[in-house]
Amino acid sequence: MAPSPLLVRPPALASPPLSPRRCPSALAAAASVRTAPAPTAGAPFSRHRTRCRFAASDVREDYSSTPIDIVADVKTEKIVVLGGSGFVGSAICKAAVSKGIEVVSLSRSGRPSYSDPWVDQVNWLAGDVFYARWDEVLVGATAVVSTLGGFGNEEQMKRINGEANVIAVDAAKQYGVPKFILISVHDYNLPSFLLTSGYFTGKRKAESEVLSKYPASGVVLRPGFIYGKRKVNGFEIPLDAVGQPLEKLLSSVENFTKPLSSLPASDLVLAPPVSVDDVAYAVINGVVDDSFFGVFTIEQIKEAAANVRV
Repeated sequence: MAPSPLLVRPPALASPPLSPRRCPSALAAAASVRTAPAPTAGAPFSRHRTRCRFAASDVREDYSSTPIDIVADVKTEKIVVLGGSGFVGSAICKAAVSKGIEVVSLSRSGRPSYSDPWVDQVNWLAGDVFYARWDEVLVGATAVVSTLGGFGNEEQMKRINGEANVIAVDAAKQYGVPKFILISVHDYNLPSFLLTSGYFTGKRKAESEVLSKYPASGVVLRPGFIYGKRKVNGFEIPLDAVGQPLEKLLSSVENFTKPLSSLPASDLVLAPPVSVDDVAYAVINGVVDDSFFGVFTIEQIKEAAANVRV
């Protein structure tokens, strides 16, 4: 980054030239600044900020100088991914690493069993959201990303889709994390009486908490069916073998099917799948773009992903 311009009051003509002085406070600041990993070509997201003030007494007692501020922006993005070892969570971790973002994952299983190169660049923590030591997990985080969710009986779905996320949102807010990003779910244009299951009510409760606590920086992504290569117990399930052709098919006939979108539950058939990579890069867009907040639909998720995939 080019140095900021310095404004210095020139000495009187009769005064001898001054020998250069180094700012001790700048040296101390430089020693204390934490240096982030060198960004890749696709990761111009680091900003650092230090301040050094030169007072008159630092130069010469008989020289009346104007204080000089040297300002350089240095900020390293650091995200905490809840459920980072899962299908969607691991894709988010991988995308963040590719963009030079520091990543911490908190999940009950901890580090995944496979050994892709990017895995070593993530700090894997094993733990439960309900009993997490947030003061340790969230230290230095600039965003929390939650992929928490699951199926089960009514109480289980309300607990993992709703209560777990509410606890995480409240903890992030309490510890001053600037952003919260929630992976939610598309409503499939279902009638309201079909949205009363614990899965949907839990997700909507979590959404409300995000938008309430983070009205100007909270992100809610609502994908439909997410496809990709899912690794389970050492086996790879190629969900993209179904999802990718279906996405292309539905996109190609969108102009014909759009009039049907007002029909109740029509999106159970017509909502296009979205790739797990698109969801992951939409999250990265939310991390690095301060103007990106609110609730995002399937098509908006794809648009957001395109902004940072290049």
